[in-house]
Amino acid sequence: MKTKALIVLLSISSFLNAQPYSPPAGQAGSIAIYKDSSIFVNWVSGCKVIRGLQDIATPALGYASVGDSSMVIGKALENGVVSLGDGGSAICTFPYPITNGSGYDFAVFENGFDDYFLELALVEVSSDGVNFFPFPSHSLTDTVIQTGTFDSTDATRINNLAGKFRAGYGTPFDLQELVTQPGLNINAITHVKVLDVVGTLDPSYTSRDSYNNKINDPWPTAFPSGGFDLDAIGVIHENKLVSVDELSLESNWLFYPNPVKVNTALSIVTQEQLEKVSLLDLSGRVISDSKETSLIIPLISEGLYYLKIESSSSSFYKKIVVQSQN
Repeated sequence: MKTKALIVLLSISSFLNAQPYSPPAGQAGSIAIYKDSSIFVNWVSGCKVIRGLQDIATPALGYASVGDSSMVIGKALENGVVSLGDGGSAICTFPYPITNGSGYDFAVFENGFDDYFLELALVEVSSDGVNFFPFPSHSLTDTVIQTGTFDSTDATRINNLAGKFRAGYGTPFDLQELVTQPGLNINAITHVKVLDVVGTLDPSYTSRDSYNNKINDPWPTAFPSGGFDLDAIGVIHENKLVSVDELSLESNWLFYPNPVKVNTALSIVTQEQLEKVSLLDLSGRVISDSKETSLIIPLISEGLYYLKIESSSSSFYKKIVVQSQN
């Protein structure tokens, strides 16, 4: 029995170690997306950076210092980069929330000068700016021999880690992978966090993937430009019916029930003065409206709709789901 169990474990280990992920940009099967691709509809509009040290094991060297948060705004390869340093991070916002569409929804760009010197980062998203959820990442990099300062990394050994591809080519992420996360609205992502991978194998500092594997990338990079160099984040799918600023206004309002059934009332609770609420379909056509704090849902098809809320101080949109009476 022990022999059979050992064979099974060795087979699993062999499969994992042989499992290929996307190859570098330009190679057959690569998922890299070039910065000029027509699928990008928007880019970062705001960014907050928390610097990491040049070398987390030698604090006296100070923090990474190349670039600043403004470098991340706009299209890749146009504004420079910001170096995050060991374990540093950047939280980026966008003109409109990122939404879960068909395929990949956004891509993160780093400034790698070739297909092999790869500085990596973990990626997390939030729909409220407070609670962040990481993408499931996987590293099959060596956990015994340290990748040196200027050594190579095999892109096919890493998945869902930003920095897989050279400058100008984004690493894409699909929000569908986070569909089961409670507390995350994958159709209204307001913030994307990029967190530098501390690529050392020293267990005191190492970054780990979703399987608790150590992530090995070039280390130490004890320079002002150390760590992940964030260039840009390109948006592929966005919700243009509501801006990020408008979305934040929703916290002062309560809508129930949601989902709501046809021929029943949707109630609105707020301390603000409601002027008008309108029910819209996905094309923006007004189906019904009211100046009261309740709205009767007419006999319409099941599915996703929008409420347009107009008050004395603000105007914003709210998604609702309409169900049949059955």
